[in-house]
Amino acid sequence: MELIGIFKYLYEQLVATGIPQVWVDLISLVASAVIIFGVLALIALFLVWWERKLSADFQQRMGPMLTGWHGLIQTVADAIKLIQKEDITPTKADRPVFFWAPIICFVAAFAVYVTVPFGEGLIVSDLNIGILYIVAITTFTVISLLMAGWGSNNKYALLGGMRSAAQVVSYEVPMIVAILSVIVFVGSLSMVDIVESQALIYQWYIFRMPFGPIAFVIFIIAATAETNRTPFDLPEAEQELVAGFNIEYSGMKFAMFFLAEFINMFTVSAIGATLFLGGWQGPFLPSWVWFLVKTFGLVFVFMWFRWTYPRLRVDQLMEFSWKFLLPLAFANLILAGWMKYSGWFNW
Repeated sequence: MELIGIFKYLYEQLVATGIPQVWVDLISLVASAVIIFGVLALIALFLVWWERKLSADFQQRMGPMLTGWHGLIQTVADAIKLIQKEDITPTKADRPVFFWAPIICFVAAFAVYVTVPFGEGLIVSDLNIGILYIVAITTFTVISLLMAGWGSNNKYALLGGMRSAAQVVSYEVPMIVAILSVIVFVGSLSMVDIVESQALIYQWYIFRMPFGPIAFVIFIIAATAETNRTPFDLPEAEQELVAGFNIEYSGMKFAMFFLAEFINMFTVSAIGATLFLGGWQGPFLPSWVWFLVKTFGLVFVFMWFRWTYPRLRVDQLMEFSWKFLLPLAFANLILAGWMKYSGWFNW
């Protein structure tokens, strides 16, 4: 087990106590999981409140104001309300599938952060296949949405789950190709190596690669679709699917889907900041501050999209991915590889 930063300090302190190694490993993993869970839970609660306030600003409304300062603890009140709600399972639902769907979605959203660097030394494990691990884990999200649609035994939920599968699979390909264009320049799949290769601002891959802005835009568009955010929120289209794949869920199971959506939005923003914007790199301020500033900046872009653009039709969604975004991503990857290995742009 490779731990660095604060997790390495915790590990060393446990080793110094002289307890058996198996307990050292177990306690370290549990403590790391609790820390990450606590941080991300607070971030998710903040993002729910922030989106409400931003949507209110975009629509010239007040947003939540009464519960706490400017409605700051409104999301906490909503969470308490959801905890108290009855957990209802439809009579004809496939109970095991229906039960596990939100759990898989929720766990997958948090498991990604094993390899996400929050700052210099603030990473649980610097895997040498870090970005590959992230891409693999995020795939579980679409599995959970399919399980929710199928297990609900409801035609609206099933259509939402099938739409989600088609959408995520379609946009995952151009997103991975855009990521590969960065990997070509780095020569490593480690998230820490990716950040350390962008020490100066002109070395950020949005500027460093010949067509870095194109790869960045492809990533942002595909990530918007991956997280089911407007204008790509067809799995949750209210007009024809009421609420889509989660229509039969109530109480904390609904909350798990809801929080996972915001965690996933923060995840793709963190990946985008790490790959294209230098991650924790920056002058004067602590590294974790730079990471959060860049990540929340991208989160703002996703929220801006949601409250600006109308929803696309299904055929428009699929055609845009396969006929435009994917060929553009491959062309950018081929050009990036040729320029890298022909000796251009090696600075």
